[in-house]
Amino acid sequence: MRDYQSLVHTTWDCKYHIVFIPKRRKKVIFGMIRKHLGKVFHELAAQKNCQIVEGHLMPDHVHMCISIPPKYSVFYVVGYIKGKSAISIARRFTGKSRNFTDGYFVSTVGLDEEMVREYIQHQEKEDEHYDQL
Repeated sequence: MRDYQSLVHTTWDCKYHIVFIPKRRKKVIFGMIRKHLGKVFHELAAQKNCQIVEGHLMPDHVHMCISIPPKYSVFYVVGYIKGKSAISIARRFTGKSRNFTDGYFVSTVGLDEEMVREYIQHQEKEDEHYDQL
């Protein structure tokens, strides 16, 4: 049986596969920034009653499978996470507050959650394979 969540008058299971990239697709997500962002993304998601089910930070993009309550739009949550994490990076590392592009990719997970989670987990190996070709 699926793990449904509840609000006062709603039972729901809304999960999305989201991908977004740094400005000019620069390979800037590594080392201390990578460790910092992982924690920050989870904290920001929790502030909006969201949960990152699976996530992976690549040097030039971010993959996450996130559960978002129906009271929030995907646009709002992604914008919140990207904006607040960019401010956090600026304060701690670079001084620039615009780290991510405005756009993002989103797809509903639906009944294929396990397949999406597996894809996110193995994304780095796939990229290494294509780089070798």
